[in-house]
Amino acid sequence: MDIFVAKLNSETNADHLTELFGQYGTVSSAKVIMDRDTGMSKCFGFVEMEDEGEGNSAIENLNESNFMGNDIVVKKSEPRPQEKRSFGRSFNGGGGGGGGRRPEGNRRFDNNRYRDSGGGGDRRSFNRGDRDRDRGYNRYE
Repeated sequence: MDIFVAKLNSETNADHLTELFGQYGTVSSAKVIMDRDTGMSKCFGFVEMEDEGEGNSAIENLNESNFMGNDIVVKKSEPRPQEKRSFGRSFNGGGGGGGGRRPEGNRRFDNNRYRDSGGGGDRRSFNRGDRDRDRGYNRYE
């Protein structure tokens, strides 16, 4: 059984969790989540117990108990929902912070209009009638 433990003291480590949960049964593994950049504890972790009954007993007894000066939260771990992951820029020609590029380039043609659809920067727009008029003739005459 996987157990989620939150509101841990920043000094708590895996050995502390193993000792705490070991009072209620066999602990298969314990882990405190650390910040990649700082190396500091994120103040939550996971404990895996072999027997579900022992895990439920640990949850019931340890939830909202005081451990190393903090009132901890202990509950059954829920699987993380599967989300679509985006890696880098999107290919739909927009988005914040500069946006992405379209697979066919940075130009989009819509009904005689040309638009630079890159994220940010100068956006130009004109239609063929304007371009013809600029050249000195009107295509409707």
